[in-house]
Amino acid sequence: MHNDDKLIDFGSERDKRIHDLHDKRLDEMRKAFEQALPLGKAKKSKGKGKPKKR
Repeated sequence: MHNDDKLIDFGSERDKRIHDLHDKRLDEMRKAFEQALPLGKAKKSKGKGKPKKR
């Protein structure tokens, strides 16, 4: 009396859940790094740095 359509593969479901948790943690870390060290998207010109030594 088992219906095969309703069987759940707990291994694959756990893998999906673990993957989602890792993605969430990665997004949190990425946001924290962006706040601490902004990438400077506004900079368009490399500007005048140190002169080259010849």
